[in-house]
Amino acid sequence: MNLSHLLHRAGSAALLLSLTACQTPGASSGTGPAPSPTGTASPAVVVAAGDIADCDSDRDEATAAMLDSIEGTVLTLGDNVYPDGSAEDYARCYAPSWGRHKQRTRPVPGNHEYHSAKARPYFDYFGEAAGEPGKGYYSYELGTWHVVALNSELPEPGLREQEQWLREDLKAHPARCTLAYLHRPLFSSGMGRDNSVVKGLWEVLYEAGADVVLAGHDHFYERFAPQTPEGVADAERGLLELVVGTGGKDLYAFGPTLANSEVRLANTFGLVKLTLEEDGYAWEFLQVGGTVRDEGRGTCH
Repeated sequence: MNLSHLLHRAGSAALLLSLTACQTPGASSGTGPAPSPTGTASPAVVVAAGDIADCDSDRDEATAAMLDSIEGTVLTLGDNVYPDGSAEDYARCYAPSWGRHKQRTRPVPGNHEYHSAKARPYFDYFGEAAGEPGKGYYSYELGTWHVVALNSELPEPGLREQEQWLREDLKAHPARCTLAYLHRPLFSSGMGRDNSVVKGLWEVLYEAGADVVLAGHDHFYERFAPQTPEGVADAERGLLELVVGTGGKDLYAFGPTLANSEVRLANTFGLVKLTLEEDGYAWEFLQVGGTVRDEGRGTCH
């Protein structure tokens, strides 16, 4: 990358501050790590976005710069690098920006990773952090929370196998609070989308009493009130879904608004920050520049 291009990438973050957004009001749903001296658990933090890096743009540099000043675990929500998730794409386009946070990143793949055969460059780049090659789903603990990384891009037999794994994993880790993340959202007000392939995963999460689902795929920010896999509002047991496809790739317009959609932000790049407390959570959507565009709290089931 030559000097003029580097200067162009570094200077574009200021332009992003002028982006406008469309929003409807709303708010809602937190957790924590090791016990503090007072006997309570101190919070864990995750920072997430999907649809991130492209060598034809420097918006991923702007969101990566935000990560520089936020501690915590970084979650990628798929389509981590364009156009094809190739080894060259990761080396040239992802590594110089979000790649500097690789050691604290827990990724999932998106459909663009699978433009390369079996997403091999993705698994090679992230190594053990990406889970078993060919599967790409795994779980871990953050503070008092159980966290599940899922792969929405598997073929039908792989999805069914993943659902069974998820069911067993959640039985083996009956945490008070559970967070799941994957590339495709079950619910989105994006135009012409059908991601019903992930409904089975949602059904397992709902049955187990999980709390929050993060997704990308649609290049905007949208928050849904807690709901069932059938799209019925359920304040007591429903899953709060945040669609955060705002990591740097081109943004999308909204289509018709789905039921239970509470906040929609277009033309806004940024990150979601989740503070995971002992029995609840708090979220903030931070646009480039640091302005909080959406925030709220929730209690675990």
